[in-house]
Amino acid sequence: MIDKTSLEASMIHRADWPIEVRLLGVLDAAALANFYERNTEHLKSWEPFREPGYHSVESWRRRIGVGDLLKFAAWEPGNNQLLGVCSLTNIIRGPFQACTMGYAVDRSFEGRGVMGRLCRNVLDYAFDTLKLNRVMANYMPCNNRSAALLESLGFVIEGRAVKYLKINGCWEDHILTAKLNPKPIDI
Repeated sequence: MIDKTSLEASMIHRADWPIEVRLLGVLDAAALANFYERNTEHLKSWEPFREPGYHSVESWRRRIGVGDLLKFAAWEPGNNQLLGVCSLTNIIRGPFQACTMGYAVDRSFEGRGVMGRLCRNVLDYAFDTLKLNRVMANYMPCNNRSAALLESLGFVIEGRAVKYLKINGCWEDHILTAKLNPKPIDI
């Protein structure tokens, strides 16, 4: 189990670009709800069907910081609008030391480098702070942007899963990728 109370105020920041990246906490529930509300149509092709209220402020308050979910976001300094989100989920310790990474970008910032910057910072956190051995990320074969992003981040294709996830009401195949920690870890 991850102690999120000590991580909630953590911040990952790089001075070489004007985007702030930080770990989200319960106080960010409204910004998360707003992000998903603004991007419902944009993300519909890549997301599972969600029950009404799944992305409400109250729902995010209940879920953020519970279980094995670490959710990060990119922000413009001085602006309370999320540009993109990146999650580390299914964090497994013991001999596996791995997790799954998922991400989404605001439609207004697609193709502007936000996801690469955000995901690089989150990977640094996964490998340097959490000391994970492997981060896995999967994408639908038709999602060329995700394929290019993961390749640029150093993810390697490990296979293809048929009817892997039910996305927008249809079972979709996914390309399975992973990135290994470049530094040896002790467990």
